[in-house]
Amino acid sequence: MPDWGWLQTLVSEYQRLHEQWGVALDVCTILLATALADLFTRWLSSCLRRRVETSPNIWDDAIYYSVKGPVQGLIWVIGVSAAIGVSRPEEAPGWLEYVPEVRGVILVLLFTWFVFRMIRSVGSNALARAAGRDNAIDVTTADAIGKLLRIAALITAGLLIMQVFGVSPSALLAFSGIGGIAVGFAARDVLANIFGGLTIYLNRPFSVGDWIRSPDRDIEGVVEAIGWRATTLRRFDMRPLYVPNAVFSNVSLENPSRMSHRRIMETVAVRYDDAAAIPDIVTAVRKMLDEDEAIDSDQVILTYLDSLGDCALNLLVYCYTHTTDWAEYLAVKQSVLQRVQDIVRDHDAAIAYPTTTMHVPDAVHFARADEREDSDREEEIDTEKVQSERDRAITREKTRGHTSTQGPDSPTEEGEA
Repeated sequence: MPDWGWLQTLVSEYQRLHEQWGVALDVCTILLATALADLFTRWLSSCLRRRVETSPNIWDDAIYYSVKGPVQGLIWVIGVSAAIGVSRPEEAPGWLEYVPEVRGVILVLLFTWFVFRMIRSVGSNALARAAGRDNAIDVTTADAIGKLLRIAALITAGLLIMQVFGVSPSALLAFSGIGGIAVGFAARDVLANIFGGLTIYLNRPFSVGDWIRSPDRDIEGVVEAIGWRATTLRRFDMRPLYVPNAVFSNVSLENPSRMSHRRIMETVAVRYDDAAAIPDIVTAVRKMLDEDEAIDSDQVILTYLDSLGDCALNLLVYCYTHTTDWAEYLAVKQSVLQRVQDIVRDHDAAIAYPTTTMHVPDAVHFARADEREDSDREEEIDTEKVQSERDRAITREKTRGHTSTQGPDSPTEEGEA
């Protein structure tokens, strides 16, 4: 049979100290017990961490990370409330009357904190576990579900706080019928953006990571985030673009990220002198495209003489690639264009470049080079003549008595000379 004498001794010692210190000893004991309970939960949390991280289940991870903070807060709320209740004097101050309400609000906030962390943990874990699978969860759908659950948690927390202070939710619902109309008119733009975001989540015209653009507006970029008020795009010059969600309800929208193929449509110019080789070139280019594994032969492939240009015969090369990746598409396109040039050269033809042909009448006479040199020599400036003219002009000005160096730009006007 265990010896409980030490416990009786501890109780008797506590009673002796209680007679000396009174309520202060009870308060210190409760706070000490609260601190020990907090330390115990931290130790237990560290012990469970390794086991939780190695588990393939997403729920135990979410519960572990969600409960850790709120449970410690709950322990301290209970401990401090008990200490206040023990130390409450007969004539309590006025602020002690609000302790139950404050405790209720803190408990509601802790519950809301737990729900928010639970939603975030489950969402992030689900996306991380499904990233390498074929049935990966869509980021936009997960984000929409998380936001709806957070809104529901906030509404529930608001109703619970109202009940803590004695306000009936039915009164709020009655007021919302009248005040909701005024709020709706005042915040119609905000509501339009919210419903626009809801439409995006339901119809899913684009998702996070998609490249979208609008031919009606200057909107183009990669979707980074879809909020309730606005959608954040990252333009190709790396500048962010924030588009209100209501805009997407009134504009046409393209989503190139969901294209099934990329198109190659190029015009190859061949000289008019090589017109006889055009049929063979067209046939060879078509065969080359049919045999290329990067080109989808099930789609339309067109290689024809498209038009008679000003200085060349224009051949149309029209096909689709299997890949939709931009870099891979450019590599395939480069390969196709290089092989088209090789085909043109193999048929003793050449790629044309802009040229102009001038027809000169026979009566036009072109001066010979020696004749132009003679005329240039005849038109050379006589420097001695120029110098003599300059000397005569200087002499003429001196005889008129004007030896000043001032000119039209000097302080003295020219008209005074």
